[in-house]
Amino acid sequence: MEHYRAKIRPLETLQGEVERLRASGRRVVFTNGCFDLLHPGHTRYLCAARAMGDCLVVAVNSDRSVRAIKGPSRPIMPEDARAEVLAALDFVDAVVLFDEADPLRVIQALVPDILVKGADWEEDAIVGADVVRAAGGEVRRIGVVPGFSTTAIIERIRKLP
Repeated sequence: MEHYRAKIRPLETLQGEVERLRASGRRVVFTNGCFDLLHPGHTRYLCAARAMGDCLVVAVNSDRSVRAIKGPSRPIMPEDARAEVLAALDFVDAVVLFDEADPLRVIQALVPDILVKGADWEEDAIVGADVVRAAGGEVRRIGVVPGFSTTAIIERIRKLP
């Protein structure tokens, strides 16, 4: 029942798996984020990303990384729980945690065929885009689903009586 936890891998293990996938002609898609409170904006985004290739790798910010980016009140869910929820999704093939403020080290290690971010990111601001393009890969942006935002959800909860 908990076979999905096997999708959560250390970077070193995942690196070898990605190399084997690419050597067999499969296209590896990569994205990253905090994924603090999973909502339909996330699931639609991840499903669309997976449709771009044969394997979707999701890099998840560690708790320390999220606090550095979003402030001391975040994350709401701890890193292990966020990784587990993502790994349970059928369209996510692998999950890796990273502790840095950005996923550059992970992107450099994996060199995915396709790097995906939300359309709220300007293309020239997408970390690792240069690495992926230099290796012959693509950078793609997916439209943001209106009405879904982790920050907005948290604010709504805080305002509840």
